Amino acid sequence: MWPYHPDLLETPVPRYTSYPTAADFGQLPAGSIEQAIERSTGDVSLYLHIPFCEKICYYCGCNTGASGRRERVESYLTALHEEIEIVASLLPASARVRRIAFGGGSPNAIEPHEFIAIVDAINHHFRLHDAEWSIELDPRTMSARWAGAIGEAGITRASMGVQTFAPHCQKAIGREQSDSLICQSTDWLRSAGVTSLNFDLMYGLPGQTRGDLVDSMEKTRLLGADRVAVFGYAHVPHLVSRQKMIDATNLPGREERFAMAEDGFRFFTCNGYQAVGFDHFALPSDSMAIATRDGTLRRNFQGFTDDTAEVLIGLGSSSISGFPDLIAQNEKKNGRYRVLSAQGRLSASVGIVRSAEDQMRGRLIEALLCKGSAKLSPCLFSQVQDRLAPFLARGLATLEGMTLTITPSGLPYARVIASLFDRFRETTQKRFSSAI
Repeated sequence: MWPYHPDLLETPVPRYTSYPTAADFGQLPAGSIEQAIERSTGDVSLYLHIPFCEKICYYCGCNTGASGRRERVESYLTALHEEIEIVASLLPASARVRRIAFGGGSPNAIEPHEFIAIVDAINHHFRLHDAEWSIELDPRTMSARWAGAIGEAGITRASMGVQTFAPHCQKAIGREQSDSLICQSTDWLRSAGVTSLNFDLMYGLPGQTRGDLVDSMEKTRLLGADRVAVFGYAHVPHLVSRQKMIDATNLPGREERFAMAEDGFRFFTCNGYQAVGFDHFALPSDSMAIATRDGTLRRNFQGFTDDTAEVLIGLGSSSISGFPDLIAQNEKKNGRYRVLSAQGRLSASVGIVRSAEDQMRGRLIEALLCKGSAKLSPCLFSQVQDRLAPFLARGLATLEGMTLTITPSGLPYARVIASLFDRFRETTQKRFSSAI
């Protein structure tokens, strides 16, 4: 189904959950984040980062740590409450908070009552307008008490980090969880009122075969996931030290990874799911699929989304906020984040001021990844013409007038094609994950 051109996949590229990417962040002028929040109007989304997990997986590149030290967790949550108050005080009355997402780490690594306290604080301090709530979860730490908290909070969207159902793969990446545990977690979430449930799956894991992946996808389908993300494992131990626990000699090769990505696309599109990009899938009735069909699909720091808000405010250590003219990241180190919050200060000091050109290129990259096509200016086309030529010659993309379209066979090359319009990639050599 997909032609394999290893030469076009040779260079690692960003996932483009923002443009410019985090690799291009630098020091921001003082007061940038405060001014951006004060300028915000219309629909606004919130993201809250919980940087703890009960058990740390070997593969994970997220900003997270073990939740065993209760005093550290409690002091972090105190700082998060303080930041909530600061941000809410800056946000003008014309701003409407429509979406709230919890991620991590694993938000369910904290106690259910601590989570409800955060929910209550958001309800108290922010002006919410028919808000939708979502959460990322680790099935290993799900419980009936947590399901009760999710129901009490009114969460309707949840994502479980399943990764794989294969026991030998689970052991290799330090994430052992039984089928019955995942089934029980699914039942709990449905009973709690979750109507859109996502499963995260991975391919390219140590010791993983194509049969292992198909088995995981079949179980995902049978459990009725409304959305599925099938990510390629990025082995970058030079950046993520915990990945040194993984035996790199047991990882599938590039061609095998490509075949796995193709297996994922074929399986879900042949079993009633709509493709969202090349590695996400949603049932036709799910809002993500509807956004894909309507041409309103977007991309933000959580990946593909049906959220059309132009402002996303991140709370918690390492969280990233996005505004039309600014991207800002909170302090990554929990200790310093806690100190700044206690002083009544916001911690976002790195990021990038987005120029008009950055915003234009960002819209173009987003259109290619979300809609599969974008209109180029003659000037921009002249800059990429030579590098784009191999993709056009091999039928991976077409150009009609100045409209560039990624063909069905070019889907796995979408990020590579998008990277041609990234002005920063010409001057920096930051390491990213494989495109497949």
